[in-house]
Amino acid sequence: MDFDKVIAERYSVRKFENKHLEQSVIDEILKAGHLAPTGCNFQPQRILVLNTDESINKLKDCTKCHFDAPTAMLVCYNKEESWVRKYDGALSAAVDASIVTTHMMLKAHTLGVGSCWVMHFDPFAMREAYNIPDNFEPVALLVMGYPHEDAAPIAMHSEFRPMDEVVFYDSF
Repeated sequence: MDFDKVIAERYSVRKFENKHLEQSVIDEILKAGHLAPTGCNFQPQRILVLNTDESINKLKDCTKCHFDAPTAMLVCYNKEESWVRKYDGALSAAVDASIVTTHMMLKAHTLGVGSCWVMHFDPFAMREAYNIPDNFEPVALLVMGYPHEDAAPIAMHSEFRPMDEVVFYDSF
């Protein structure tokens, strides 16, 4: 699939068929995340795959934004494995995890899998429900599955600010 087509057609799916993803599809999505660039290639990402009725039912206690998706991936980072910018101590790990999530989200679309990037979740509930170690920080939740035939982008999906409001050259 052409990259420009992927980024133009992909939207946040919020209505799914009631069917878990096949392991081969999950593997392809995970491979895309595994190939994502990270700061100094430290690869601090840790991905929890939720693809059973039991794990998805627990998810519903952690977020109202589950959209009854049959599958989800919680992308975390290991706090002990981040590249650190020497000038101000900023960690790359949250950015790294976001890049990984983006790669997986776009790959999912090429496979006919819809997804919605969710940040509205209770990290404390996630830690408890899935035994997440203290050194792993949850960053993004990708709820995913095969889009329902009635799935459609929300109205504001195709609304964009003018480029001259968001892009600057040489200085602000």
